[in-house]
Amino acid sequence: MSLAKITQVKALALAVPGDDIDTDRIIPARFLRCVTFDGLGEHAFRDERTGPDGKDRPHPMNSTQAARIAAAKKGVMVVGFNFGCGSSREHAPQSIWRFGFTAIVGGSFAEIFFGNSTALGVPCVTLAKEDLAECDAFVRANPDVEVAVDVEKLTVSAGARSWKAGIPASARDSLVNGKWDPIADLLDGAAAVDRTAGGLAYVEGK
Repeated sequence: MSLAKITQVKALALAVPGDDIDTDRIIPARFLRCVTFDGLGEHAFRDERTGPDGKDRPHPMNSTQAARIAAAKKGVMVVGFNFGCGSSREHAPQSIWRFGFTAIVGGSFAEIFFGNSTALGVPCVTLAKEDLAECDAFVRANPDVEVAVDVEKLTVSAGARSWKAGIPASARDSLVNGKWDPIADLLDGAAAVDRTAGGLAYVEGK
């Protein structure tokens, strides 16, 4: 199975403020009762976006910019520090990706959230605190300017601005080489798995 090599994501961006945004805020627990991940995108940040009365709250995910990203199914989310902390639910990155975001820029990410995002082909890159503040401010002030997340060159750029980005080497290599989905990697190596299994007595019952 051939996977796309993800070297760069260039798209409209949306800033979602706050540090320590946990996975329950990203996708409330009641939406985890699903057989597949289909439809999770519409519930991303549901309790942040909607009040108890069912009416929309003033939240970035309810903005026109968010609607544009959802329609294009391509966008960059700019977040704070320790994004995706809390429980390890893979539904959180699934909901963000299915909403339409294809890259995330932040100060830091919870480890399991980061891994689950990478397995979807969604790069999560980090910026230094001052650079992240500048990027966030730029995105808010220039909603029509696309942000480029260059996984290969390790930069985030927008307009004439550019910031040095970081991502663990193993994740970067898997993305730029099209090896970001471990299940696809396993399927690609199915013949080799069969050969190895064929030589194991406890598998063959010898």
